[in-house]
Parts: sequence; structure tokens; C-alpha cells
Amino acid sequence: MSKVLCTALNAENGPQIAILQEAGLECHAADRSVNLWDNDVLIQQLQGFECVIAGVEPYPAKVLAACPELRVIARIGVGFDAIDLAECDARGIAVATTPGVNHHSVAEHTVAMMVALSRGFPFADAGLRRGLWPRKAYPRLMDSTLGLIGLGRVGQAVATRALGLGMRVIASDPYPPEAFVTEHSIEIVSLDELYGQADYISLHSPGTPETTGMINRQSIAKMKPSAVLLNTARGQLVNEPDLISALQDGRLRGAGLDVFETEPLPADNPLMSMDNVILSAHVAGLDRESFRDTHLMTAETILSLRNNILPRHCLQNLKHVTDWTWARH
Repeated sequence: MSKVLCTALNAENGPQIAILQEAGLECHAADRSVNLWDNDVLIQQLQGFECVIAGVEPYPAKVLAACPELRVIARIGVGFDAIDLAECDARGIAVATTPGVNHHSVAEHTVAMMVALSRGFPFADAGLRRGLWPRKAYPRLMDSTLGLIGLGRVGQAVATRALGLGMRVIASDPYPPEAFVTEHSIEIVSLDELYGQADYISLHSPGTPETTGMINRQSIAKMKPSAVLLNTARGQLVNEPDLISALQDGRLRGAGLDVFETEPLPADNPLMSMDNVILSAHVAGLDRESFRDTHLMTAETILSLRNNILPRHCLQNLKHVTDWTWARH
């Protein structure tokens, strides 16, 4: 019987488990008391499993080499930056994601953070809890400018919501969706133009060598001191020490962050004590609807692969492979 390990948070409670078990797969939850970001710990957890329903823990070559039985990494979500795709190709390990099911959740989370920061909620909430009565005027969100870095599914979903709030929306994307841009009158600008014009800057780019650390001392210097940064995309996009310094020195007004360079976020991180920052635990893509749809898609993907069918719409590697099978040759 094929064995599936659930490392993604709460994956063992998703609707896919009953589907997989009914199809004859044996499902287990990873030990939640251990650090799955530690390669050696993850290797130990993966022993004997052919498939993993994966979270955001990394799968470098070291882990893949030490898990010879592994055939499938089914990632909950759309990010696969932490998986060594080339090594997976070399070892015949299929890597799948769940595209198109959580972009509305991420967009709502992004807008919620933006609205909260626009009204100074972190400062107001913290002050009131300390027995103060803080009253401070903030710039109105309507008629301000939102700059989107990345205009894929999530960026587009954020754009339509921001337009509904009366904001001006600009975007920077190397391959902008022309029909969407035209329909919604979104101005495509360079990164430098976006940094200089936007009151709110929201990141929706993939994590690549080119985008890693793109928000840093140099790019922040091009932004308005009144600007607010939002990151519900990838922690690696932001140089955290540079961001922390800018927030402390007043070179940025605030930040809303759902993803971080190190996760879980260490308790001693300076971001934890700032009242111009809203933090959440990598949950932007998690609402009840996306939880259900993501896990159902994961079940469909795993069963397709179990039947030696490559689901190209959610497969991130094995691009030129036609004879892949679950069972090793």
C-alpha cells in the first residue's frame, strides 16, 4: 500500500484524506512537535513514504537524495521556490501545486491588511490596550495609489478590490495581462516609477534569484516616507533587516506581512514589537473555501499520479517526460 505523509499544517484534517484512503492510500500526519525546516528532521519523517502533501518546508537536493522512495511532492498552495526542481527531475519526483484556488483568499487578506494599516489599527489597538486613548488622523485610502508588483491571479484580484475602494492602481509586471489592464485602466510602470508613486506597495511576485531581496535599502530609498509595504507573496522578496531599519527610522509608514525570511517568525524579531506593523502566520491563502478546494485538488492530483497520469495544469516539473510512472522502474 502506498503511503502519504502530511507535512502541510492541518493537511491531515482536510477532505482529501478520506478520498485518498478510499482509493487505497495510507495517510499519516508528520510529527508536529519537530522542526520540519531542519533537513535532517524532515528526512527522518519522510522515510518509507512515496508521497508528501507538503507545506512550505524546503526540499533541497540533500533531502531528496536521502528519500529514495519519494515519488510525489504535492505542495499545498502555489509556491514551489523551496523545492529543487532540477533534482526532482533527475530523480523522477513529480512536483505539483494547487493553482487557481486561493487567489481570492490572498487578495482579501492583502486588502484587509492595507485597510487596517491605512486607519492606523496597530497603533490604535496597542495604545488602547495600554490604557491610552490614541486619536490620530491618517490619509484617506480613497484616491491614494496602490502599486502592485506582479499582476498574476492574486495581483488582479487585489486590483479589482482596490478599484472598488476608489484607489488608483498601477502595476509593474514583465508580462502584464493586456486585456485585464485595458479593461480596468491600470497603468503599467517601471519598478522605479512604482516605488516613487505608490502610497501602498503590494508584492505578488514569485521567488526567483532576480526577485530575492528586491525590497532593500536601495529600493526603499525610492519610496515615499509615507508608503506602506504589503507582502503576502514570498518572504524572500524582502530584505528584513533593511525593512526593519526603515520602519524604525520613519523611512516607511508601515508594513503588513504574512510571509517572512524565517518561518515561524522568531519571537525576538523586532517586527514583533512594532505598532506600525501587522503580522500574520503565512495564512493569507487560507480561508474555508480555499482550504476545501486546495485539498480536493491535491487529492485529484495524487490519484492522477497514482494512475500514472501527469496532471500538466498543476505539475511544475517533468515538462518533457511522457513515460513517468508512480512505481520505480
